[in-house]
Amino acid sequence: MQHVLEPRSGRAWVESPYLRSLIAGGLAGTTVDLSLYPLDTLKTRLQSSSGFTSSGGFTGIYRGVGSALIGSAPGAALFFITYDSLKRHLTPAPSTARNAEGKLYVDHGGGGLFGAKGREAGVHMLAASMGEVAACAVRVPTEVVKQRAQARQHASSLEALTYILNQRHTHGLAHVWRELYRGWSITIIREVPFTVIQFPLWEALKRWRTHGTGRSEVSGFEGGLLGSVAGAVAAGVTTPLDVLKTRMMLAKEKVAMGEMLRMILRTSGPRAFFKGIGPRVGWISAGGAIFLGSYQWGSNVLGGVAE
Repeated sequence: MQHVLEPRSGRAWVESPYLRSLIAGGLAGTTVDLSLYPLDTLKTRLQSSSGFTSSGGFTGIYRGVGSALIGSAPGAALFFITYDSLKRHLTPAPSTARNAEGKLYVDHGGGGLFGAKGREAGVHMLAASMGEVAACAVRVPTEVVKQRAQARQHASSLEALTYILNQRHTHGLAHVWRELYRGWSITIIREVPFTVIQFPLWEALKRWRTHGTGRSEVSGFEGGLLGSVAGAVAAGVTTPLDVLKTRMMLAKEKVAMGEMLRMILRTSGPRAFFKGIGPRVGWISAGGAIFLGSYQWGSNVLGGVAE
């Protein structure tokens, strides 16, 4: 696969690729969570075992936003630092040459840890999976606190966090740790398949968009549009895992994943696994546009790529 490159004018604003990933990722995470928080609240309430109305309905849709604000930037920054770093190190090393018109192009069919061309999707899957595991170190506690506030189990995220932390007096610190990371396993099980679908698809769409155009990167707007498509596809496929994760996080007591799965099937039937699919697909489709569009724009600006 070949891409024609145009000469870049000027210098990158940020020389370090790690710092670019940190800043652009933090910007993307904060922007998307603030923009789409109401849709996330409605999706959580639709999936709650208490029912949509009992969980708050359409009232207080910004309840729990504090925890989301605190966790957004570091979670997204961790993801993109891991993702971009692995992608840079594992992607086959490109070779450069000039075509018949004398224009410089990059041939991505060279060597590298993953061998010949066609292996890029595997690199993106691995890099995105590791990025999600890193991000979940921040995301899971944030989700636990946020969703309990969204479902009106507590008046605010601060009250939800205080309630969990106060359990150290009666149950010990280990219990508090388990409560903050409740749903860790199902979150990983949900996020890894999601990201394995979304990011290779996004990267493939970006390659398709830039092929033969003489550009090395898409614009922020294009990155957002393509991210919306990739996010919608991934969201629809992984909705059952999202329902399972939400029920586990909202349970009054810790419940094993297999037991929760049987409980949902027994009390609500298979259709329960697709509750909230509309808001989830809509939220993540819009979120993919804002999140990946913001990241692409930030990365382009910080890297000196003209929009």
